[in-house]
Amino acid sequence: MKLLVSALEPSSNLHLKEVLKHSNNVELLGIFDKELGSPLYDISEMAIIGVVDAIKKLRWFFKVADEMVELAKDADKILLMDSSGFNLPLAKKLKTAYPQKEIIYYILPQIWASRPKRAIKLEKYCDRLLGILPFEVDYYDSKAEYIGHPLLDEIHIDKKKKEKNTIAFMPGSRKSEITKLLPIFKEVRKKLSNKKAILIIPKSFSDEKIKNLYGDVSEFEVEKETHPALAKSEFAFICSGTATLEAALIGTPFTLSYIAKKIDFFIGTKLLGITQVGLANIILTHYNNTTLHKELLQEEVTVENLLKEYHETDRSIFAKKAEELRAYLGHGSSEGVAGVIGA
Repeated sequence: MKLLVSALEPSSNLHLKEVLKHSNNVELLGIFDKELGSPLYDISEMAIIGVVDAIKKLRWFFKVADEMVELAKDADKILLMDSSGFNLPLAKKLKTAYPQKEIIYYILPQIWASRPKRAIKLEKYCDRLLGILPFEVDYYDSKAEYIGHPLLDEIHIDKKKKEKNTIAFMPGSRKSEITKLLPIFKEVRKKLSNKKAILIIPKSFSDEKIKNLYGDVSEFEVEKETHPALAKSEFAFICSGTATLEAALIGTPFTLSYIAKKIDFFIGTKLLGITQVGLANIILTHYNNTTLHKELLQEEVTVENLLKEYHETDRSIFAKKAEELRAYLGHGSSEGVAGVIGA
């Protein structure tokens, strides 16, 4: 079968790769990682940095969407993944052009955090809505279903292989995150000089990019494979993001650190009413009104506070809450998504 895919994010393509392991005779059309086939555009061409870059490329994105609609005429089904800024308008174009073609949306936008009215559009223009968080399906009327969480398919580690006195540092993947957090992490590392320190860096980063972004990292052991590095660490300092949920599912205690632009923090907390940043905490709060880890935000991100978290975090409570989180998510999603696609 021919499947039109719109998967713009690296994480979406990791999830797509897992889905394809359970699929047979599927030909991909559209936008995805070139490792998975011959895309109309590789995901690297779709990346944008900041609002200015997005505005500059706006006309081009409209052109790409029209090309996707044209390409869809040869597709049996359509799979949209994450990236609602592009995929939601695309869904409208596709459903208008091909009202009989099934449109599946996998990795739903976080309407539970902001802009809940997107649920109306998603139900109008899509036929199947596949959620990866059990609670998010409650924000929809009828078409949403919990399909499982992809990380439960992708994490393959031995939890018993933790190395005592080994600490992981994950200062994020964006330049703004790294430049704000890494200097503080380096100071923490000096204070814990008797420990083995792992600096986890995105595998896509070149040596030149690492040198420019990170500077001197000689005090760390650099790793690019996130899951094995977290699995052998007895504690981690992590920037906000998917990595916090990965650490939780792997069972590595951690504390979250995040320093946003002041205007972004104001908008998020005061206007949008966001009270939690960590995905693991958000999930557990919806499940049983508890949390898994400490969140240090803005001025709270200090060397002293990070060291306090390392020394005072109760590992046994963390392990218990992490198991509750895993049990709530239940199972992976890849096989289920392949079944929905019917491949």
